[in-house]
Amino acid sequence: MSENILEVKGLTKDYGDFVLDKLTFTVPKGVIMGLIGENGAGKSTTINCILNEISKTDGNIEIFGKDYLSEEIEIKDKIGVVFDENHFPDIFTPNEIGTYMSGIYSKWERNTYVNYLSKFELPADKRVKDFSKGMKVKLAFAVALSHKAELLILDEATSVLDPIIRDDILDILIDFVQDENHSVLVSSHIISDLEKVADYITFIHKGKLVFTHSKDELVDNYGVMSCGAMVFDNLDKSEIIAYRKEDYQYKVLVKDRHIAEKKYPKAIVVPAAIEEIMLFYVKGEMK
Repeated sequence: MSENILEVKGLTKDYGDFVLDKLTFTVPKGVIMGLIGENGAGKSTTINCILNEISKTDGNIEIFGKDYLSEEIEIKDKIGVVFDENHFPDIFTPNEIGTYMSGIYSKWERNTYVNYLSKFELPADKRVKDFSKGMKVKLAFAVALSHKAELLILDEATSVLDPIIRDDILDILIDFVQDENHSVLVSSHIISDLEKVADYITFIHKGKLVFTHSKDELVDNYGVMSCGAMVFDNLDKSEIIAYRKEDYQYKVLVKDRHIAEKKYPKAIVVPAAIEEIMLFYVKGEMK
């Protein structure tokens, strides 16, 4: 049996003016995978293809080792999904939604659902149309976590939550993957959240895969070098990912900060944060 809960191979979606281009990555069991990229990079398109909300142009997707189209009903029974927009009927109350979901999910747990409603301070008899956006997202989390899902897929789901609730959700995600048969795929522009919880980072830029790395690999190896023109002019191109020219110096993203520190003692090299890495790829120049 595959050690990956999700396998995406050569995923392509062609809109004409935008192409998600041959995207390939895997989400192993027992991990949180962060999906990053600028607005319009293709994160939501990727997630919607995985969920078969939109049809792909090409490529293969397997979830739980099964084809995502031929086994869609069985697969979706084991997936919890949270978007940043409400997908529940506005006239329903959380109680009514719970009753409705019990007929959809084979392993629906009403007691778990009621406990999450209480934890998130959601009134069970209030109509969804009277909920704030943050309350609607918390309701979606309550549903996603109440039917023994093995894979959670979150698309910018925490962006509207206040910092305290967001931190609670992150702790819930960490606890969720303590079961090594569970995984989370989460797209977010709040990079600090991913730095806290993600085991792996997949970076998409303009519809193309830039990299999939473990977070530890990114944090341990990537660095930002500050140097003058003389050092910059003599840098080995193979060691440089991108650079930015500032008033009196260059800022350079390097693949291995440990090598750079030894090789260029006149430069200052510090660890690169994930957000810095993304910004260099998106806005930096290539040497």
